[in-house]
Amino acid sequence: MKTRLLAATAALVAASSLVSIAPLAHAADAWPSKTIRIISPFPPGGSVDPLARLFAQHLAEPLGQSVVVENKTGAAGSIGTAEAAKSAPDGYTWVVVFDTHAVNPSVIPNMSFDTKKDLDPVMLVGTSPMALVAHTSQPWNNFAEMLADAKKKPGEVAFGSVGTGSLGHLAMTQVGNAAGTSFNHIPYRGGGPLMTDANGGQVPTAIGTVFLVSPHVKAGRLKPLAVTSLKESPALPGTKPIAEQGVPGFEALAWWGVLAPAGTPKPIIDRMNAELAKILAKPDVKEKLSAQGMDIRASSPAEFRDFVFGEIDRWAKVVKDNNIQPGK
Repeated sequence: MKTRLLAATAALVAASSLVSIAPLAHAADAWPSKTIRIISPFPPGGSVDPLARLFAQHLAEPLGQSVVVENKTGAAGSIGTAEAAKSAPDGYTWVVVFDTHAVNPSVIPNMSFDTKKDLDPVMLVGTSPMALVAHTSQPWNNFAEMLADAKKKPGEVAFGSVGTGSLGHLAMTQVGNAAGTSFNHIPYRGGGPLMTDANGGQVPTAIGTVFLVSPHVKAGRLKPLAVTSLKESPALPGTKPIAEQGVPGFEALAWWGVLAPAGTPKPIIDRMNAELAKILAKPDVKEKLSAQGMDIRASSPAEFRDFVFGEIDRWAKVVKDNNIQPGK
């Protein structure tokens, strides 16, 4: 009797497992069967939107479905990311995020989603140094000269970033702390608006990814003052690191990643990760992104999870230590 009972229990457990797995397997087998959307939480003109569109362009053929990009912008990328977090976890909504994703929980009060729990990591696409650039009308030819002025006039030398709590904002805050001075932060709603004002001279200096600023430097509208990596960037040859211009050891890297709503079936996430990796391995794509300053990572979902959680914890401390508030 006991043997028959154990056997029956085992069979029941096995059957229930098959029932729970079956919908996921079916969803993965049937996916995709309709249009896929990629949310870009920043406006056109920055670095996130063209990356999302590059993925959409190259995904349509291997997936056999239309892939559209939707711009849902505002609040340092958190508005579009919130929409992704609240979407059905069925593989038809994805979001491309920027480094602000790891800072937003610390600087945006009462966010409508949990950054760690409501999104599943798909891939860390790449990292990049940032660059501090100035309008050609400005007197500084390098960061050391700008820093010297900032030390004479604390809080007066202005710089623009892609938003409050962005990596550029936090990086310049740390630089000021280390150098014994401060800068006047002017936040923008993304890289596009920031570059528009930087090119027009409405903001004297701007910090953004090499990916974002290099086309404007090459066009002669902006001049590079420094990069935030420990070494020079091949995309901006001759531009010295901040670490060599008065702030020894300083480094801060920007990054891009792809996320899905929490609960998206693992087979679908793995398929998307594989397709994105194929895109990033294409010689023309690799050359284009590398030329714009991106170090392609093409990580696994697990690697990206560890990276994101580490960044969230790291920048939360910086925000707390410097009392950084929304809109400041």
